[in-house]
Amino acid sequence: PAHRTSCLGRQGVAVQVKEIDESRRSPRRSRRSFGVGLASAIGLAAAGRRARAAYDIKPDLAPDSTKYDAQDSDLYEASQLLQKALNADVVTEEERLWTEVISKYSGTDKAWTADVVGRAYGNRGNARARQGKLQAALEDYDTSIAMCPWAVDPVLNRGVALETLGRYEEAIEAYSAVLKAQPNDPAGWNNLGNANMALGQYADAVTFYGKASQLAPEFSFAQANQALAMYAAGDKNGASRKMRALLRRYPDFDDMRAALVASLWSQGLVDNAEQEWLRVADERYNDVNWLRKERRWPQPVVEDMRGFLRK
Repeated sequence: PAHRTSCLGRQGVAVQVKEIDESRRSPRRSRRSFGVGLASAIGLAAAGRRARAAYDIKPDLAPDSTKYDAQDSDLYEASQLLQKALNADVVTEEERLWTEVISKYSGTDKAWTADVVGRAYGNRGNARARQGKLQAALEDYDTSIAMCPWAVDPVLNRGVALETLGRYEEAIEAYSAVLKAQPNDPAGWNNLGNANMALGQYADAVTFYGKASQLAPEFSFAQANQALAMYAAGDKNGASRKMRALLRRYPDFDDMRAALVASLWSQGLVDNAEQEWLRVADERYNDVNWLRKERRWPQPVVEDMRGFLRK
């Protein structure tokens, strides 16, 4: 999944959508790291299934980190440890560092304790989810949500974990809560589209991906997902036009190139499909099971790709 860093506090959520190697990623779902907002307060250069109550995100409760005591040595140390965890190169080391933050500061009684420890739980959930420890990740997200009721990120990331488990209706509940609190969150709209597309609700998915694309025009995978949803909904001509438009902007975008191959084959344009296929560098697109289970293309596109590969 594509990751995005967000900052807490009354400054709001800062969206960072960076250029990615489109041909090597499978980022249908957007997950966010639970951020670096403490840095400005202390002058640092910020570089299983369990029932739960309905989400009730309250942004107005967000603490103003600029009012934290800039002379607090514990806060300074905690912020440096947070940054070190965010910059960890290996996910196991990242998880260890978040656990260190939790262990070291959970027992403190300071204005910033919930902010620091709550975000550490949320980010440890991300690290655990990336390792496939989904139940442990859900537990961390639940703790983060309880400690930081103002924050959308642990709710959004909980939705990503639920999606991975195939619990799409529950994921929709999480994303809807995110969008109620932050209506202009492109990751929330994109992920809502993902969950709806997984349920075969293609027309709704087209709408949600379109909203994400309007809010973040540089979010190329939202546009790619919209093209796939349009295809699945029966608008193959519109989908093909969107695929080609994306490929003009991102010629190495293997996801759209492979989808265009499926589209061309379905139209009987076998030679054109073959020519486009020669430009797909990512070997994962040879694997229909990967397309269905990991990339999670909608079934109509998968079936047309299967037909091309079997020709």
